[in-house]
Amino acid sequence: MAKKATAKMKAVPSDGKAGGRSSRSLWLIVLGVLIISIGLPTVMILVVGMLPTIVALIVDRTPQKYAPFCVGGMNFSGVFPSLLTLWTTTHSFSRSLDILADPYALLVMYGAAGFGWMLYMAIPPVISTFVTVIAQRRSAQLRAIQKRLLDEWGDAVAKGPAQRR
Repeated sequence: MAKKATAKMKAVPSDGKAGGRSSRSLWLIVLGVLIISIGLPTVMILVVGMLPTIVALIVDRTPQKYAPFCVGGMNFSGVFPSLLTLWTTTHSFSRSLDILADPYALLVMYGAAGFGWMLYMAIPPVISTFVTVIAQRRSAQLRAIQKRLLDEWGDAVAKGPAQRR
């Protein structure tokens, strides 16, 4: 009998990862079901309101995924007032449907996401132009310093050691 108990104990890994990945997945599924069952009105508004962010996540093929960050941040700022309205009034299924049926609420949600898309499209060219201007200014400063050194030390400074002989 003691041998069977010892054999069973050896079958379980000693590093504390008895369930491993499947245990984590099970807990995530349980947590997801719990959140959806308790907060269904909130989840409904988040799913419908954050659709532009989901689209940005699918459309952006760059490894950095800047579009979902930019669009998602602005999109969430547009969804948040509706969530506050839901949370401060009755947190019910019918109230969330009323919010989702309100054209003004949808305009705020999707308008904020549209503003996020505008930022995503407009900011990189502005930053690129700014960096180019800074680089050109630095280049002009270095040329002025080089000219001043040449005036002070002569043309021999501009030649390499092999060319001086």
